Amino acid sequence: MSVVSLLGVNVMNNPSRFTDKYLFEITFECLEPLEKDLEWKLTYVGSAQADNYDQELDSLLVGPIPVGVNKFVFEADPPDTKRIPVDELLGVTVILLTCAYDGREFVRVGYYVNVEYDSEDLVNDPPAKPIIERIRRNILAEKPRVTRFNIKWDSEASAPAEFPPEQPEADLVADEEEYGAEELAEEEEEELAEAGPAGADGADAADKDAEMAGVESADVEVENGVDEDELSDEGSVDIEGESEDDLEEEEEGEGVEGDEMDVDMGDADKPAPAAGALQAMVQ
Repeated sequence: MSVVSLLGVNVMNNPSRFTDKYLFEITFECLEPLEKDLEWKLTYVGSAQADNYDQELDSLLVGPIPVGVNKFVFEADPPDTKRIPVDELLGVTVILLTCAYDGREFVRVGYYVNVEYDSEDLVNDPPAKPIIERIRRNILAEKPRVTRFNIKWDSEASAPAEFPPEQPEADLVADEEEYGAEELAEEEEEELAEAGPAGADGADAADKDAEMAGVESADVEVENGVDEDELSDEGSVDIEGESEDDLEEEEEGEGVEGDEMDVDMGDADKPAPAAGALQAMVQ
């Protein structure tokens, strides 16, 4: 909670000539005694393109601040026209009224300001060289933009929650003693415990698959009528006793099966190869 609350700002001389001073009647409330003064500032935005044209028109220290509602008049000088770009002297600009405590800004009030000539003829046909004494300003006092910031006041209890306390001892903690190390160790133990039965089941399944694979290959050999004596040293089937006609018929049959297999198992997004290419692959 802010110790100082802005209750209202009254623009006293508005509209007025561009060269007139700014007068603001400021009302605020203080909830507890303050050790230091409040610093009020008024800033004129000279250009929307670069902040180096901003001018601090005036600053004021207010204090000591009694507890309760307080009111004062803030008077500030007009901006220096020589520090404002000529092409941005007229038009809409912004002034900022800010207040800070101990160098920490806690409230900012922004106003749009319409700067133009005081006659319709000059407005429609402005001269190449500005006529400063004919320029007027009109502050849109009914539509201020108020922004508040949480700051630390005199007591530590008033420090905002988003500023965490310093913990220099945190850097001295060893790696194995870091926050969350015990939780990570427990999670790893639980994962290992859960993976244990699953791993055993996986090993059993692998053994069963190996046994089934052996049974299936034995069945295939029996069905095909191939004995161990008919296998050559390299593990292939001895086909010397077969005739050339039988071999050609078998190759043709394998070629058809090969065509079907390549088409079925090929990538669906890729076009199937031509029949001649398939036949060459089989041969």
